[in-house]
Amino acid sequence: MCDPARLIQKIRAALEPCSLGAWPTPLELAPALARAVGVDQLALKREDRSAARYGGNKVRGLEFLFAGAAPGTVFVTVGGTGSTHCLATAVHADVVAGRAVLAQFSQPHTTEGDAVAAACDARAALVVRARARATLPFAVLAAWSRARALGPRRWIPGGGAHPRAVIGHFLAGLELARQVVEPPDRIVLPLGTGGTAAGVVLAVATLGWPTKVIGVRVAPRLVANRWRTMHLAHGARRLLARQGVPLPAPRSPEMVDGLGQGYGWPTVEGERARRLASDHGLNLDPTYGAKAFAFLMRRATGNGQRVVFWHTFALPEAAP
Repeated sequence: MCDPARLIQKIRAALEPCSLGAWPTPLELAPALARAVGVDQLALKREDRSAARYGGNKVRGLEFLFAGAAPGTVFVTVGGTGSTHCLATAVHADVVAGRAVLAQFSQPHTTEGDAVAAACDARAALVVRARARATLPFAVLAAWSRARALGPRRWIPGGGAHPRAVIGHFLAGLELARQVVEPPDRIVLPLGTGGTAAGVVLAVATLGWPTKVIGVRVAPRLVANRWRTMHLAHGARRLLARQGVPLPAPRSPEMVDGLGQGYGWPTVEGERARRLASDHGLNLDPTYGAKAFAFLMRRATGNGQRVVFWHTFALPEAAP
């Protein structure tokens, strides 16, 4: 097995990401919640605590996607009105003396989604809203065009779904080796654009763990699918190989459907999971975390396994 600490240091030295977060994020045991869902051990990977300015899992990828940007760079990206990726881009652009321009499509109204949307409006230099999903490409083109007047532009893929960003999530997986006594049986996480899952499966392979990674699909199959996730994982692996960091080939995550009516729409199971988690002090969002945790509730009872739940969502109130 590799030396995770040395490997993390080597990768950061080679790729020189900017500094946006505080690493490692905590891994918290949740014994009462474990009993409630029926597993022997449940640990929460608190990606929501990744940064004081605004946390969540997207901070890891942005460290690599912002790297080398000149002061005044305008970061242009796309997502839903409740996109934490969009908000993280807008908040952390300030750290590298940049600004953000967002192209967004409407999501169903939820308390969390509306809070993220309001924060995006407050923090971004410009937000271009698509009138309908079908017109999103025109909103993206308009955002890119209008950003030209604000400074030099850099495109950030929706959700941060790029091999460079995957490396940030790969480092998150390596952190686990120093936080657990033995490998977990399962890592459960929400699957949207696939970058987080891609990084975690790459880390599991590198650590030589038998751990099964389970991605709960919360976005349409066009976006959240096995091919795209593994394409991102292999892209990150090739990028690291060019930096003199060869890694073993990752295994595909197990993918299960948790989408329900559609992206951003709460589900009955998800809302049940949110209430249970809230009773134990864990705040889940209805778009990602609740649907992933609902799968854990549905499948965990009686399995008696050690599970890590990847908690990706940060409340926008954390952003100053």
